[in-house]
Amino acid sequence: MASKPLAIRMLEQRKVPHEVFSFDAAIRSAAEVARETGMPPARVYKTLVVEHDPPRGRPYLVMMPADAEIDLKRLAAQVGAKKLRMATHRDAERQTGLQVGGISALALAGKGFPVLIDRRALEETHILVSAGQRGVDVSLAVTDLVALTGAKPV
Repeated sequence: MASKPLAIRMLEQRKVPHEVFSFDAAIRSAAEVARETGMPPARVYKTLVVEHDPPRGRPYLVMMPADAEIDLKRLAAQVGAKKLRMATHRDAERQTGLQVGGISALALAGKGFPVLIDRRALEETHILVSAGQRGVDVSLAVTDLVALTGAKPV
């Protein structure tokens, strides 16, 4: 890890307890991260970039377990949107400034993105999320993650 990812610097500055997990930066999927770190997929969370269809405003950052699939119709109903779609990799990177495989709600905290988190996270004490850089994840208390990102359970 050449330089500390923004999310880790923020956690250190705020004295939030956390544990850093480093792995091969070629790993891009949360399921692969779970295998590599030995963490259960239900505790490894991916961050998806979901936008209105057609796009308008900031996209949603949706955190969900590695072993889960997003239901865009259900999510649209939950947020009161007519229609949602996954951002393309290119659009996700352009809108967040982070690379796919390293998109992090923590690193983007305070940047105006609406953040949603799968309510199953509330059943866990700690989960693993991206630190904002490929090959680096961080484990922290779900309560701290929700407080720092303003994530709304869905």
